[in-house]
Amino acid sequence: MRGVRVHIACVLAALALAGCMQTGQQVAYAPRSDLDAMAYGQPARTTTPTATADSGGAIAALRASFANSPRNAYVAATPVAYAAAPVATPHDAPYHLDAGDKLRVVVFGQDGLTNTYAIDAGGAITMPLIGAVSARGKTPAGLAADISARLRNGYIREPSVAVEVETYRPFFILGEVQAPGQYPYVPNMSVESAVAIAGGFTPRARRDAVTLTHNAGRGNVPLGTAISPGDTIYVGERWF
Repeated sequence: MRGVRVHIACVLAALALAGCMQTGQQVAYAPRSDLDAMAYGQPARTTTPTATADSGGAIAALRASFANSPRNAYVAATPVAYAAAPVATPHDAPYHLDAGDKLRVVVFGQDGLTNTYAIDAGGAITMPLIGAVSARGKTPAGLAADISARLRNGYIREPSVAVEVETYRPFFILGEVQAPGQYPYVPNMSVESAVAIAGGFTPRARRDAVTLTHNAGRGNVPLGTAISPGDTIYVGERWF
């Protein structure tokens, strides 16, 4: 009887030992730094792997998915700079002469004809040999061509003539400015700069009702409007 008990005890001990040795499948979890590296493309820190027999599972699938994805998919796109296309600058409109302009007329090789000439009230200049030459409404190049044609007609065989504006005709500013009157024109002037030349607005000036008379046209304009030689600016008076 005692031998039977010993045999049963040995069998039970063997069964217990076999049950303790049979364990479930182990799963290794990647450290948090490794998961962050896979998700954001950062280099993972080198760690000593723990013992694992797992060749599948959710973590392994996630690791394989990120490993097979291109690294540059998680890198922010580099901004590209584009050079702005140059903006074309329009050419200035040709200047048309009128009374009050002073011109420098150069006839090459003819010192007696080269001089400064003022356009008179009739719109003409008067030169030696050829007399009065109409200048009103012409461009400097057009006037030079007319002078050349007149000189070629019995005076100079092949004249070479150049005309440039030496002094522009004045502009006029009237109304509610400190010093209304006539002033020399300077290229690229605006209504605002003309008001400044005239001493600025008076306290009664209506600044939103500045009238500009240009050639045959007339109307209210903003202060930044460009003006031309011979223009007339009128600043109105406010009622309150």
